[in-house]
Amino acid sequence: MKVLVIPDVHLKPEIFEKAMEIMKNSDCERAVVVGDIADDWGMERDVKLYEETLKKALEFAKRYPDTLWCYGNHDLAYIWDKFDHPGFSPYAQDTVCEYFNYLDDTVSLAIMHRIDNVIFSHAGLTKEFVDYYLAEYRDDVDALVDAVNGLDEGELWDDTSPIWARPQYNYVEGDMYPPEYLQVVGHTPVRRITDQGGLITVDTFSTDSLGHPIGTEDLCWVDTETKDWGII
Repeated sequence: MKVLVIPDVHLKPEIFEKAMEIMKNSDCERAVVVGDIADDWGMERDVKLYEETLKKALEFAKRYPDTLWCYGNHDLAYIWDKFDHPGFSPYAQDTVCEYFNYLDDTVSLAIMHRIDNVIFSHAGLTKEFVDYYLAEYRDDVDALVDAVNGLDEGELWDDTSPIWARPQYNYVEGDMYPPEYLQVVGHTPVRRITDQGGLITVDTFSTDSLGHPIGTEDLCWVDTETKDWGII
């Protein structure tokens, strides 16, 4: 299956506009959103931008209801009342929670999803995290994904979790689990979509603290059977 990957949005509703055009005009069969719809540098008081972005997310969800959605750390910060989380907007909390409650009721929204030979999450599932929290599920990938999605704040608000990990730094083959699956993640800003062999990072729309783009602002597709991918 050819899947469009929608990276970290961070209050950029135009990403959903671009994604809708791609879904309409390409051979992508499905989309996956890797999380972090909320928050951006210095936007805490711009509730209208939060609303605009979340409305676009809902528009996309209604137009493409089989899209898979992943929670990001910025999204869960509102649900779990992490008031000290970077970028957290107390002014927009009710709005964010309202929209995510609606998404949770209407789409497939979870920490992690698997399609064929590819696992999608916000930050990635590392061997370190599996060994510590989920060792009993190591031999069954679907049970492992279900177990991850059943974890709560205590396990997931951890630097090694699938919403917080940064395996891109000092990455070596075997860091991700299960090793035979390709993982596609956001969370860590990159200058261009990066393939480290078993780990593709797509967060190319994030900006620095001055609002300057860090990356090329590209989207990509992934073939979930062959593990091929490309910029679109």
